[in-house]
Amino acid sequence: MTQTLNTSQSAASSMTASPSASRRLLAGAVVAGPLFLGAGIVQGFAREGFDFTRNAISQLALGDLGWIQTVNFVVTGALLLIGSIGLRRVLRREPGGTWGPVLIAVFGASFLVAAVFQADAGGGFPVGSPDVGTMSAHGAGHMAGGGIGYLALSAAFLVLARPLAARGHRGWALASRIAPVVVLTGFMASAASVLVFTLGAGSGLCWLAAVAVRLLTGASPERG
Repeated sequence: MTQTLNTSQSAASSMTASPSASRRLLAGAVVAGPLFLGAGIVQGFAREGFDFTRNAISQLALGDLGWIQTVNFVVTGALLLIGSIGLRRVLRREPGGTWGPVLIAVFGASFLVAAVFQADAGGGFPVGSPDVGTMSAHGAGHMAGGGIGYLALSAAFLVLARPLAARGHRGWALASRIAPVVVLTGFMASAASVLVFTLGAGSGLCWLAAVAVRLLTGASPERG
């Protein structure tokens, strides 16, 4: 009898701790974007020859100090993958609870791809590089990974609009349906303006962090 009571208490304790654990995992998606952008901005101002109007943050992985940005890619990817697990748990039995986490996981994996396949030099960075670089195999892999990742993020925003609306956050849901337009516009403008591309990609990372915070703090339908 005592053993049965202890088992029941342990199970109840586990169920109580689970929401807290899920939220800690989802916090990875909150931290990932600001961390990536913050580290990139600091490096951009500190690295000789780097110009945000001519160079993408991905190019910071080049040169002697490029390992810092490579670590930034890996840490961000890992945080997003952790966040996707938390998102799946938080949205269990809610709209978007399956595909939202999957798409965020794809987005996280794209950062790991970016760590393996470096961007090409160009725009005068690293110092001594030509203004117009040539496309290499690793550069093509980097671009393909990034393209797939941000398409997945854009799709995730559309999917996550559903649980936001279901929880009564209709303004957030509307903004999540608009966010993909901003992100994809930045990608389409990348050939004409690197800065617009950076702003588009950065806005996607920031909005993901904001949505994760909203889902962490907003009540689920079951809780009212």
